[in-house]
Amino acid sequence: MADQTVPLHTVPHPGRSATEERAAPDGPMLAADGRPLKASLARALRRQKLSAFLLTAPLLAFLLVAFVIPIGDMLLRSVDNRIVPETLPRTTQMLGHWDARAGDLPPEPVFEALYVDLQEAADARMHTRLGSRLNYDLPGISSVFRGAPRALQAMDPDQPLREQFIDANRAWGEMQTWQTIRALSGHYTAGYFLSAADMRPAADGGVELVPERQRIYAQLFLRTLVLSLTITALTLILGYPIAYLIASQPLRTANLLLILVLLPFWTSLLVRTSSWKVLLQQQGVVNDLLVWIGIVSDANRLVMMNNWIGTVVAMTHILLPFMILPLFSVMKTIPPTYVRAAKSLGANDWTAFWRVYFPQSIPGIGAGAVLVFILAIGYYITPALVGGTDGIFISNRIAFHISTSLNWGLAAALGAILLVAVLVIFWVYDRMVGIDNVKLG
Repeated sequence: MADQTVPLHTVPHPGRSATEERAAPDGPMLAADGRPLKASLARALRRQKLSAFLLTAPLLAFLLVAFVIPIGDMLLRSVDNRIVPETLPRTTQMLGHWDARAGDLPPEPVFEALYVDLQEAADARMHTRLGSRLNYDLPGISSVFRGAPRALQAMDPDQPLREQFIDANRAWGEMQTWQTIRALSGHYTAGYFLSAADMRPAADGGVELVPERQRIYAQLFLRTLVLSLTITALTLILGYPIAYLIASQPLRTANLLLILVLLPFWTSLLVRTSSWKVLLQQQGVVNDLLVWIGIVSDANRLVMMNNWIGTVVAMTHILLPFMILPLFSVMKTIPPTYVRAAKSLGANDWTAFWRVYFPQSIPGIGAGAVLVFILAIGYYITPALVGGTDGIFISNRIAFHISTSLNWGLAAALGAILLVAVLVIFWVYDRMVGIDNVKLG
């Protein structure tokens, strides 16, 4: 009897009638609603993707509002210079034809354009903002613009304005004033980044280092990097034995020890930092203990406050739990039978630990080191309280420019450089260790 093969598309789906699922003899397979099965599957897949997107949309919106947009605004502020060409449009245009290398002041038409621009800026009350912006690059120039409306009232526009401006304020007769205005004539400027690198525009059109006594940012960046790495290393040295001890204890004891590790989180950061001020000062508990033991004399008490030592000690204590917890979570997953097997094969305690246990804990070291380093490099409260002048970070200067000097452009440039430095460090870390080795257990 010849085999009769029934076409697959004519076999009804279990639980459905033949009229609910059918197909034309030579046509595509149809779904229950009469549409092609391929189109129905694609439609279901699109719905599934749309549902997944809607579920993650709040998180994406939060990241966009709280992360992407602020970083984009910071990068824009670090190069934004629209206030100068928009407030002095005629002056900046005329200065484009001025040869500063000749050593002569701008010609009369430039002063005529300046007169008109300052009149409009005073009417719009923009002259003080313009002076504040120029004051970042040329300290003291803001007073010239604050007094500009009163000086303009005393001028006669029908007479040569060049001498009248110089008589009103001698700053208009200095080459540095006009070189600064011309250097900031564009809508975007690299001046903030030059200042962040301890540099400034030179008279010949290039760049040069600022005087040595004004070079602070390169030193702060280096100090921030070195101290952050030092704090990360100290937390690893102190946290690894503690995490190993907790992971090797029974559950009841381990939970108790974890509570002690987490106990600092229940205390205010300001309280913990202030307590270190009490402990580390020259008449504090630590120095009293060292004098009592006889390590130092009473006349030679150690200075551990308002310098980098106080910053390192306080921040190591504050960030230690962030190293212990990732290490513990990874160590808890390492079977103890591995070490026992190594010892049964003849390895001593050190060899079993170094060759068997330690390599399996490297993912926890990577996670803890990354977490501590990122937190340390952005800290500014603790260094500000205990660091003095030798222990502050670059983040302290960023906070100063945002809240005190109101030089947001320089603060944004410093933040952008710090962001790029962290990304470079992560890239190097990924090339050397591998970001895939960072795990939390």
